Amino acid sequence: MPVDATLPYDDQNIFAKILRGEIPATRLYEDDYALAFPDINPQSPTHILVIPKGAYVSWDDFSAHASDAEITGFVRAVGTVARDAGLVASGYRLLANAGLDSHQEVPHLHVHIFAGRTLGPLLAR
Repeated sequence: MPVDATLPYDDQNIFAKILRGEIPATRLYEDDYALAFPDINPQSPTHILVIPKGAYVSWDDFSAHASDAEITGFVRAVGTVARDAGLVASGYRLLANAGLDSHQEVPHLHVHIFAGRTLGPLLAR
């Protein structure tokens, strides 16, 4: 079910639980600012999620409230994950849903990295 990205942060969301170690995840990358792990319902052969470690609902919330160090660290982490996964040469897509119309399902900012096949048009028609 899509979430309203303007709501306060819910610390019981699945990504918050993964960050706290309450739900296991295969940690592909982790540093002070971000965590990356495979999506449990992949939409492409490579489907990695990258989440900030801070409590941010959406890109809007993150860009308005995160520190400069958090923003820089998170953006660098997304790039590092793509490079470490060997995706740069063949290409990849980044997607960050925010709010109801975008169909954001988890109320914690996350970036999807899709790769491993031709991905087709950007949006469903």
